[in-house]
Amino acid sequence: MRQIVEISSSELAPAVSAVLKAQGIPENIIPDERIMDMAKQSISLLQDISRPKGIMMEISTNDFSSIYFGEGKNEIPSPLETIYPYSDSLAIFALTLGENVDREITALFEKNEFALASMLDSAASEAAEMAADIVETSYARTLKKTGQLPSSSALLRFSPGYCGWHISAQKRLFAFLKPEQIGLSLRESFLMQPLKSISGVIVAATREIFLFDDDFTFCEDCKTHSCRKRIRAPKKIIPFE
Repeated sequence: MRQIVEISSSELAPAVSAVLKAQGIPENIIPDERIMDMAKQSISLLQDISRPKGIMMEISTNDFSSIYFGEGKNEIPSPLETIYPYSDSLAIFALTLGENVDREITALFEKNEFALASMLDSAASEAAEMAADIVETSYARTLKKTGQLPSSSALLRFSPGYCGWHISAQKRLFAFLKPEQIGLSLRESFLMQPLKSISGVIVAATREIFLFDDDFTFCEDCKTHSCRKRIRAPKKIIPFE
């Protein structure tokens, strides 16, 4: 069943430190007041102009197989290929911050306000990840209500274009999910429009299944190795009574 996930722009306020870090400013460096004010301005502006929307749909392992293999361009092997067949539950999702954000970033660059445009771009990227966390939490709540989320489980999301999953898989993911309902479309390059959007699959399974070694060839190009931090146990997402 396809469902819309309500996301409020007030929930998507990245920390100033996160925006500065995305700008390449180390956490141990205290920037001058002008830069701090600009980071805060970018966050405030983002909350004013963003119109976040999310959509997700639970999907069977068999149906997800056709999405995952897509155009046949995935890296072999990849973490997701070895994980999803043993999952307890799967849901595909997509979310966007809305067209206004893309337009504002472009407009600022065109007005030569490069610093604020860059700050807003970083703030929007951070906010999109926060929105993905909200969608993931919504799925966890759905599973809990139906008794499909034991406390021993964990959740982890994967997106086309990362972890060896080729971006061309977006084509079949969109065909199943139909995120046009929330204003999302797909370019010929398989990038999403608006750009500040995220799509993928949320995998619910026993925690052990996610503890793979991040030593795949494509892991060398990953700057954050954030998959380790993003493995979330249900008790960290929603309380268990």
